[in-house]
Amino acid sequence: MTDKTLFITGASSGIGAETARMAVARGWNVGLFARSVDKLDALVGELGDRALALPGDATRLSEQQEAVEKLAAHFGDVTAAFANAGRGASAAGTLQGEPDDWQAMVNLNVMGVLWTAKAVAPYLQKNEGHLILTGSAAGRTHIKGSVYSATKWFVHGYAGNLAEEFREWGARVTVIAPGMVDTPFFDEAKPEKLKPEDIASSVLFALEAAPRASVREIFVMPAN
Repeated sequence: MTDKTLFITGASSGIGAETARMAVARGWNVGLFARSVDKLDALVGELGDRALALPGDATRLSEQQEAVEKLAAHFGDVTAAFANAGRGASAAGTLQGEPDDWQAMVNLNVMGVLWTAKAVAPYLQKNEGHLILTGSAAGRTHIKGSVYSATKWFVHGYAGNLAEEFREWGARVTVIAPGMVDTPFFDEAKPEKLKPEDIASSVLFALEAAPRASVREIFVMPAN
């Protein structure tokens, strides 16, 4: 079995699922972490024995740690991770925003990313691996009252800080910053915008760059 094993959060649909498909096609093993057991099982059925379903909640450190341990035991190691799980807010702005909704979003978009980094860091320290984080074009601009945008500013800042920490081990960190992508994130389809496979291609580009090249950030914007 190959020594390339990728842990993916938010793996049941959209960017996460498409990254899993592309990674398996390129010879990677993948650990699929998300809450939807049915979707994970269906994806494993599609991808075969290079994929492992790891049901769990990204907002819980213990569940991410247990999933990473299972993945390492199954394939021998975890050499890369994609902290992709995230969500938006139900209402924009400070006046209209719901505190409980903000808390749930921060728990996933901020703490979930921290938990992925914490869970995989011991593996990546040993094997000089690679951590990818899903940022956003919204994390590089100011959007009126957007708490979601602020969570993605955190992801971009933390990715840079992680990159400085991980480089001491020979490990790499990349933040992928998409513009609008046609995924279930939106209530209505966005057929003229980016597709999940466009972002998956960026993930694989960073993962498979020559060891001497640390791809820190990739911005992918719709052409129109």
